[in-house]
Amino acid sequence: MNSRQAMAVLAVLTMAGCGTTNVGVHDPALPQLAQATGAGLTACAELATRIAYPDTTITAANAVAAGVLTVDGKPLPAHCQVRGEMLRRTGVDGKPYAIGFELRLPVAWNGRFFYQANGGADGSIETATGPVGGGGALDNALNQGFAVLSSDAGHRGPSLDFGLDPQARLDYGYQAVGKLTPMAKAAIRTAYGKAPDRSYIGGCSNGGRHTMVAAARYADQYDGFLVGDPGFRLPLAAIADIAGGKTYAALASTPGDLGSAFTQAERTLVANAVLARCDALDGARDGLVQDTTACQAAFDLARDVPTCAGARDGTCLSAAQKRAVAGLFAGAKTETGAKIYASFPWDAGIAAGGWAGWKFGVPLTLDAAAVGLIWSVPPENPATFDSRTFALNGNLDTMLARVGATDATYRESALSFMLPPDPSNLATLKHRGAKMLVYHGTSDPIFSSDDTTAWYEALRAANGGDASDFARFFRIPGMNHCAGGPATDQFDALTPLVNWVEKGQAPDALQASARGAGNAGGANGDVPASWSAARTRPLCAYPKVATYDGSGDVEQAASFTCR
Repeated sequence: MNSRQAMAVLAVLTMAGCGTTNVGVHDPALPQLAQATGAGLTACAELATRIAYPDTTITAANAVAAGVLTVDGKPLPAHCQVRGEMLRRTGVDGKPYAIGFELRLPVAWNGRFFYQANGGADGSIETATGPVGGGGALDNALNQGFAVLSSDAGHRGPSLDFGLDPQARLDYGYQAVGKLTPMAKAAIRTAYGKAPDRSYIGGCSNGGRHTMVAAARYADQYDGFLVGDPGFRLPLAAIADIAGGKTYAALASTPGDLGSAFTQAERTLVANAVLARCDALDGARDGLVQDTTACQAAFDLARDVPTCAGARDGTCLSAAQKRAVAGLFAGAKTETGAKIYASFPWDAGIAAGGWAGWKFGVPLTLDAAAVGLIWSVPPENPATFDSRTFALNGNLDTMLARVGATDATYRESALSFMLPPDPSNLATLKHRGAKMLVYHGTSDPIFSSDDTTAWYEALRAANGGDASDFARFFRIPGMNHCAGGPATDQFDALTPLVNWVEKGQAPDALQASARGAGNAGGANGDVPASWSAARTRPLCAYPKVATYDGSGDVEQAASFTCR
C-alpha cells in the first residue's frame, strides 16, 4: 500500500481540459467489448406472471407513464416497475427475511442493465433510477435507457438488529448482489426477449463498497463498475469514526456536545489556513485545492494555525485541540496504539456542515450500532444496547478484535464479508475487457480519499505501475461524502464509463459543475458566494491535477488542463 511507482506515460494521451476523452487509449491485449443494442418491452402487465426464477416471487408489475416520476426536475420516461422478493426465510432470530427488489424496465431500452447499489446500511428499496455520480445529477441511468435494479440487500430497516442473523449479515455484505444479478438478467430476458448486452453496477458510499466487492467477487457478471466514495473498509472506518467521537467528547467545551470540541469558527479557521498554503499550488487562487498530494506536504496544523494563548475564541486552536485533531487526520488509533483505518487529507471542505454531521453525530448513532450489532462477534444484545454508551465507553481494541472474529454461529467475520477480497487483484475484470471508474471527494469525513488513493496505488503496483487501461481514479477537491462541500460536485460519470467499456474511449477527465443558486439539480449551500453559480472544472484522472493555464476565465473548465 506504500508503493509510489510512477505510471507509464502513454504517448497517445494528450492533456485534457474540460471533460474530453482519449479515443484509442487501449491495451491491444485486452478485449474490446461490443456496444449494446436495444429491444422492445413486453406488455408490462404480463410480466407479473411471465417472470419466473427459483425462490423468487413477483409481487407487482406496474406500467408507469412518462413524466409520472421526476429526478432533479427531469421527467423519467415510460417504464414498467417490477417489484418482488427472493429467498424468503425465517432467520435464527425468528424474524422473517427476504431480499426485496425493484426492477424498472424502460419502454425505450438501450440493451443495458444497471445494478443500483444503495448506501448506508441498506434495508430499504430505493427508487431504481440509477444515479450517475456526484450531487444533484442532471441525468440518471433509467432516463438513459438502462433497465435498473434496486434492493434492500436482504433485510428491512431502519433497525440494525438484522445483524443477529448470520445470513442477513452475508447478504448485506456481498451475497445479495450475487443472488440478485442472475435473477435480474433472467427477468430482463423475459421482458425484452434477450439478456442485457452490457451490465453495469454502481453506487456511492456503501454503494461504492458494494461495487468494489462486486469487482472482486463478481467480475464475470459486470462490464462496468462505477465506484463513488467507497467505504470498502467500512467496519474499520466506522471504528475510526468512533475513535474520533471519543476524542471530540473529551475535548468538548460543552459536555455531551461533540461539536463544541471543534466549532464551526475553528473549522473555518483551519480551512482558510489550508487554502492559504495550498490553494495556489494549481496556479489559481479559487477556493479549491486541486493538488491534494502536494497540499499534505505544504500544510502543517501546528505551524499554520495560531495556538491559543488564552481562551478559545474561534481565532486559534488550543494545544490540546491541535494534538487531537492532527492525530485523527493522521489516522485514528486504538488505546494500545494500533492504527485503525487511514489518514484523512487536509482540505477546505472541513468547514462544511456535512463534514460536521459525520464527525460529531454519526459516531454515537449509526457507527456504534453497525459495529455493535452488524459486525461484532458476538453481537450486542439489541434489547439493552445503547449506541452512545457503546461508542463513548467502549474499548477500541475490543471493537477491532470483534469485527475480525468468528464463532460457531457467525462463521465469516465482518472483515471478510464486508471487504473486497484481495482488492488489488482485479485480473478477471481486466482481462475480460471490463472497466472501473472510481471517484472520491477529498473532504469526505467518513471514508477517506487517502484510503482509496492507497488502494489505487496498490492496484497500479500490481499491474506493473499502470492500471489506467482498466481502472481510473478521480479525486474531487472539496467534496464531502458523495456530494456537498465547496466543490464542483455535479457530474455524470456513467456516460464516460459506458463510452470506455463499449467504445474504448478512456476518460482522462470528467466535466464537473458547481451547484450554485438556481441549479436544476438543487443548489449546494456549501458553494461560496464568491464563485460563479455555474463554475466548471475538469476532474482529472489520478495522478494528474487540474492546473490553471495562466490565462482565461477562472470559473471555466476550459482554463484548466490535467497535468
